[in-house]
Amino acid sequence: MDMSTKKSDSGAATQVRISVANIAADLVFETNSSVAEVKSAVAAALAGGTALNLQDSRGHEIIVAGDKIGFVDVGVATDRRVGFGAL
Repeated sequence: MDMSTKKSDSGAATQVRISVANIAADLVFETNSSVAEVKSAVAAALAGGTALNLQDSRGHEIIVAGDKIGFVDVGVATDRRVGFGAL
């Protein structure tokens, strides 16, 4: 399922973390798709046994085989704070 690059309703990017079977590191990226759109794409890929196809906020395509997905963590990305104010 192709994901559009629509902004989410809140205007914040959605952060996605995907665990792939037999791979030590997780895929972590931000997308302009809403949380609901990402959840729908993941559910369709798992139910249909098809590839999960998402697009990050820079326009790169991320494709993961549906049967290799370990878990997917989806949430709204927060601004990264730097310096003493981050404490």
